Amino acid sequence: MNKLPERIRIKDIARLADVSVGTVDRVLHGRTGVSEASRKRVEEILKQLDYQPNMYASALASNKKYLFVCLLPQHKEGDYWTDVEMGMKRAVETFSDFHITLSVVYYDQYEYSSFINAGEEILRKEPDGVLLAPTIPEMTARFTDKLQEREIPYIFIDSNVDSLNPLAFFGQKSDQSGYFAARMAMMLGECPKEIVIFRQINEGRLGSNQQENREKGFRKYMQEHFPDCKIVELNLYAKRPDEDEALMNRFFQENPQITCGITFNSKVYIVGEYLIGHNMKNFKLIGYDLLRRNVSCLKEGAVDFLIAQQPTAQGYSGVESLCNHLIFKKEVKQCNYMPITLLAVENVDFYLDAHKK
Repeated sequence: MNKLPERIRIKDIARLADVSVGTVDRVLHGRTGVSEASRKRVEEILKQLDYQPNMYASALASNKKYLFVCLLPQHKEGDYWTDVEMGMKRAVETFSDFHITLSVVYYDQYEYSSFINAGEEILRKEPDGVLLAPTIPEMTARFTDKLQEREIPYIFIDSNVDSLNPLAFFGQKSDQSGYFAARMAMMLGECPKEIVIFRQINEGRLGSNQQENREKGFRKYMQEHFPDCKIVELNLYAKRPDEDEALMNRFFQENPQITCGITFNSKVYIVGEYLIGHNMKNFKLIGYDLLRRNVSCLKEGAVDFLIAQQPTAQGYSGVESLCNHLIFKKEVKQCNYMPITLLAVENVDFYLDAHKK
């Protein structure tokens, strides 16, 4: 074989395979119009040279359009999922040269039928890739099975269902996060004899796998290290927020001895603002996520710690991974855990400033 230049060009491959440049281009891009004999010659040369095409340049030249669709829980502006969406939009801007369109479809996280109906809406859009926040495994599988049938890659955000084999997952290891939260709560409360879990439910159902798995990790730690500590639950009803104050009034009147609590959803401000309004300065409270109202409660002393999980990075990385897989043909790491970051009033501003950049 004649000596080749350091940078292998398509015309060099064409010369070695004794075919036209157009034939090599068709083989590289998987197009039709190439004889089997010519295709085999080109593929053999590519193998011998260990040829790696410039996928970035190839993708730019192809002008192919990509539709990514994201399935998220319904939410209000400023909620946790707002930051996930922000991250996805930033990624779309980063990769705007590659003709990416992002569409977001929402489901009611407390209604199984809403998730199924939203999934059907997405399938009708015929997307190239999907990002989703899973619901319970059985319902999620009904959707991902259809994506697999159509060979549409999908990425899980926030919570994972290993058995459903997503292209990638971005989020915390939720049971470990709950285990860590239990340790922090017991230190914060100086090993209390009782602790309360504030839950957001609807008709007996938690809003996400993430909350359920965090609670499992929490209970595991407590069973291993503080089996005699009594765990009490206070269920607040997600779709009946006007009842929150009455429920908490009754709870604290009946349980004045409980001075430490935790919530595994993103709305610890519900409890924090109640504590502020009732001047309950001695109650110790831990929550999740940097919603504006959560941070305000942290700074006012009603929340002692927040556990952050980088929702903007999750959204950005999800879109980036679909780009790497579909456009640049790169291998994508499947399991990507976000750090479990503990924030207090002393360091929250530094964290916020760092993640605005």
